[in-house]
Amino acid sequence: MATMRFNHMELTFPRGTLTSDFRAEVDAFYGDVFGWQGVDTEVVGQLCHILLLEGAEQFILLAESGKPMSSPGYDHLGLLFSKRAEVDEKLEKVKRYQEKDDRVKIQEYEDLVTGDLVTHAFYVKHLLPIYFDVQCMERAGEPVPNALS
Repeated sequence: MATMRFNHMELTFPRGTLTSDFRAEVDAFYGDVFGWQGVDTEVVGQLCHILLLEGAEQFILLAESGKPMSSPGYDHLGLLFSKRAEVDEKLEKVKRYQEKDDRVKIQEYEDLVTGDLVTHAFYVKHLLPIYFDVQCMERAGEPVPNALS
């Protein structure tokens, strides 16, 4: 079977959204919380912004469109961390950021227990049109390297 992994996701915004101030705010939040790097780039003749997650292999492309996406519910992209402490550290950073910017939305969850698998997670949404599900999975308090195993 072929190996597949996440490469990128494109998020579209109304025309005029990706101003230098907006891009700087996106970079400040996602850079501080997740360590992502923002880079401007041109894609098919349009100025876009890329959030680099791990080098240039994984990224989120921010582009403007006459038909921007809408996600009024809990549509999300899951971010899997190895350890509970990493998830908790991200949540604390997000909460500190929320203290100075009330546009940060947080949805905290009780641990989800499915048999011996425990998912520890929270959702966060800020400036981008989707939530990020920040989580770790454990069995007997130990990280699950492959959550599907």
